[in-house]
Amino acid sequence: MTEASYQSISPSDFFYRNREIAGFSNPSRALYSAVRELLENSLDACEARGVPPDIYLRIREVIPSRAEEGPEVYSLRIEDNGTGIPKEYIPLCFGKVFFGSKYILKQSRGTFGLGGTITILYGQITTHKPVRVASSTGKEIHEYEMMIDIEHNEPIVLRHEVHESRKGWRGTIVELQLEGDYSRSMNKIYEYLKQTAMVCPYADITFVDPKGRLYRFERATDKMPPPPRAVKPHPKGVDVETLRRMVASTRMRNMKAFMIEHFQGVGEVTAERFLNAASIDPKASPEELSPEDIVKLVRAANDFEEFSRPDPSCLSPIGEELLGMGMKKELNLTDADFLMAVQRRPSTYLGFPFIVEAAMAHGKSLARQGFTGITLYRFANRIPLLFDESSCVIWKAVNRNINWSTYLVTPDTPLVVAVHICSTKIPYKSVGKEFLADQPEVEREITNAIRQLARHLRLYISRSIRMARERRRLSVFERFLPKIAEFSAKLADKEEIPDITPLLRAVGADLEEVERRIREVPQVVGEGC
Repeated sequence: MTEASYQSISPSDFFYRNREIAGFSNPSRALYSAVRELLENSLDACEARGVPPDIYLRIREVIPSRAEEGPEVYSLRIEDNGTGIPKEYIPLCFGKVFFGSKYILKQSRGTFGLGGTITILYGQITTHKPVRVASSTGKEIHEYEMMIDIEHNEPIVLRHEVHESRKGWRGTIVELQLEGDYSRSMNKIYEYLKQTAMVCPYADITFVDPKGRLYRFERATDKMPPPPRAVKPHPKGVDVETLRRMVASTRMRNMKAFMIEHFQGVGEVTAERFLNAASIDPKASPEELSPEDIVKLVRAANDFEEFSRPDPSCLSPIGEELLGMGMKKELNLTDADFLMAVQRRPSTYLGFPFIVEAAMAHGKSLARQGFTGITLYRFANRIPLLFDESSCVIWKAVNRNINWSTYLVTPDTPLVVAVHICSTKIPYKSVGKEFLADQPEVEREITNAIRQLARHLRLYISRSIRMARERRRLSVFERFLPKIAEFSAKLADKEEIPDITPLLRAVGADLEEVERRIREVPQVVGEGC
């Protein structure tokens, strides 16, 4: 029998030992995850400032691959024009796991306050090089060179310099070295940037890869979605621990005032009815609640049906116009192609509000680019999801819940389906944030959004088939009627060939008129699902 040894580890030490669960499982995946995490932070910072993002990303090879020395080492640099970070928070934001500005109830790309820090941590444990961070909130520029004390989850500042910001620059620059494999992650990085430009058509992204190639994803519009607002929690979205903390910190003197003050959509009448349903005296002091009372309140909240729906103002959906604009730009669609986007009404799962948006594209432009069958783009809070597609509820909704033959879609029909879900709490299945759990409410909304689009697609395909049929029929008339007229004149011993123009007009030889008649087919009705 051996004696067990007990110890605790810091959050940074945990992710140092288990970096695979955050998406840093190998050099190829790590380089992709590093780009993704830093780019998401930059986009969040720009959107928080309310300006269209201008982002510069560069990957430079520092140590080429040699079989005896291991994988390549790259220098990764990203610059943005976001809010910038106050000087006192810069070391903590980049040198302390689980420290950030995203632990409030509103939509943001980051969820765990982990991505940027674990990128720096990965760079440190693979190259033992410090990270360089420069940031400005509009005044002076603070430049730090630092590392992470992994054992104690604290930043180690190696150098701090203050520079004058002569042009009033505002934003953040992060530069670090890390092991990677660009040759294997190249396609994923490019696809990630392309899809990011698709859901953020207001962003201007410049990427220089290790081979010196320049990729520009230019801004299509300056219009941005309205920013989300921080809101109070919904009663159905709290658990026992959250409620215990709220009760411990409240200044309210009775439970009725506590419910009104700390929860969204709860008025005097609703508060009183709920507390009566939970068998809690509305005049009781929150301090007097026992642990059993707190559990009883949480369970009663889940069963109480008179709460208002969660406030969707904490969400920032892309919008039908911007989503369609982004797809048209990145997929090189023309006005002749089918392109449509829809936004569903706000809904909830487990007390968390969410909105599903979807877009669908089909046409000859896609066929010319080599698209065949259904190509699925998945997004969550404007983050492209590129891995583990078949484990995601979006893939399930598209491939299992929809009978595409009903909508005249065959296996070789070039069709692009994009689905975006925004929420204060995306139901990710893992810390790597690559696929969504199959919450029934979310799955239903996704399925309904796709069906709504598919009905319009069926109409478009049906019209296209009819138009093609008309063109074939009219081409037969145009080809043979002149010959028939000529032979008829010869048989009748007449020199003058009959004018066939009235006959062509009679059989509908005017294609514009045919198109007009086909467009007059009644529109899709019954959009609400």
